[in-house]
Amino acid sequence: MSLVTDEQVIKVLRQYNTWWRNPSAIKEEAKPQKRFAYYEALRIMKHETVKRFAILSGARRVGKTTILYQMIETLIDEGVPAKNILYVSFDNPIVKLVNVESVLSIYESMYPLDGDRYIFFDEIQYTENWELWMKVIYDSRKEIRLTATGSASPVLERGAADSGTGRWSVLRIPTMSFFEYCRLLQLEEPELPDGLRLTELEKMPEKELLDICDRFHPLVQHFNRYLMVGGFPELVLSGDDMYAQRMLREDVVDKVIKRDVLSLFNIRSPLLMEKLFLYLCINSTQIFSVTTAAKELENTSVSTLESYMDALVMSNLIYLAKPVDVGRKGALKGRPKVIIADAAIRNAVLMIEDVLSDETELGIMVETTVYKHLLSFYQGSAAQLGYFRKAKNNQKEVDVVIELPRGKILCEVKYKGNSHIPATDAIVELCKDRESRVTNAFLVTKKLEDAGCARHETAVPILRVPALVFLYLLGRAEAEGRRGKL
Repeated sequence: MSLVTDEQVIKVLRQYNTWWRNPSAIKEEAKPQKRFAYYEALRIMKHETVKRFAILSGARRVGKTTILYQMIETLIDEGVPAKNILYVSFDNPIVKLVNVESVLSIYESMYPLDGDRYIFFDEIQYTENWELWMKVIYDSRKEIRLTATGSASPVLERGAADSGTGRWSVLRIPTMSFFEYCRLLQLEEPELPDGLRLTELEKMPEKELLDICDRFHPLVQHFNRYLMVGGFPELVLSGDDMYAQRMLREDVVDKVIKRDVLSLFNIRSPLLMEKLFLYLCINSTQIFSVTTAAKELENTSVSTLESYMDALVMSNLIYLAKPVDVGRKGALKGRPKVIIADAAIRNAVLMIEDVLSDETELGIMVETTVYKHLLSFYQGSAAQLGYFRKAKNNQKEVDVVIELPRGKILCEVKYKGNSHIPATDAIVELCKDRESRVTNAFLVTKKLEDAGCARHETAVPILRVPALVFLYLLGRAEAEGRRGKL
């Protein structure tokens, strides 16, 4: 006997798909501001000659479901019959008890349907053998176009590698960029040259560059708030920042660690997982030693800690930046830097008071945000992101290294009142070395007036760019479809 009847599933589907009764009902769910992933997913779903499914992967509350609703709104506006569009979340307790095939079969038994069907599966990882069912649908149902979401990206990517080769693409969705944050709040945009690229700034006369940076003054307070509440759309729109941080703790962190991770991965000690994540938040942007962490966390075994780390990466809560060789200097091997997926997550967990007046904490927040932006900007390209630390002198480090087929881009964060770097700094030494294959170098600063090329004589100029300007231009380039073209 089945635990769930068809009638129960039908009731759930009708509750989700309110546009079946009233096509304009979708307007209440879809938001006007659209992220880059919306356009990419819609392009994949509607492509006339190359059929592929799309899977949107990202942490909770980054806006995956909103993107699905926006796609549905677009389809209805373009004349697709409302009943030919199905949305269902497998996070629903009733739907969890049935598989993909059953949901699809029940849906198609409800109404007479003609033409293409547009299927939207939310949190797909909660249904068993999802990748096998999607393979069957792709191979046998030519009239179905499908987009799905999930919060555990490598779980989804493994499914894509095993069954989805040539059938679907995984689009990673990070939290919103600072540019998207400004767009969401409908802030007045600085007047900038069309298509302005970061790499063009070093060619500008310093007076012109300072004039451009000065145009960002109205966004300074918004940038500080962005660092505090992060790039989670619903929380950005909240008028209560303290409440937003509490929601961040409860919905993004607690639900992922205490529910998602436990149900998707073999986690035997929820308490150890909580302690590990707290440890990582405290040590964010620092080089991570699993051996040291294992000793400090109640002498846990290294293998257990490594598996828990993998689960946090898969759940989109942390990034691991690996060491990268640059030139002849010799890089530290094998030890990653741990970076929390959004600075606001760390703020919410640690609950540090007056974080904006703490220079050390601000530096961690901005380095985290810079890494996240660059990771998103180069998604889908041949670039590899990591960091550099000199093997023989562990104090010499470059925060972010972008490794490209024809060279490397260096990025050092100096978010403090005095951003001066000595001639012995790693970024200066590497930019002097013509064999390092460095093509561009950026020093990310705090003050808007702290812009222009560093005075050091180097083969490659080191461009000082205020963090607000650096991140805004990165996000704008990505939103304009110039991803990967710095």
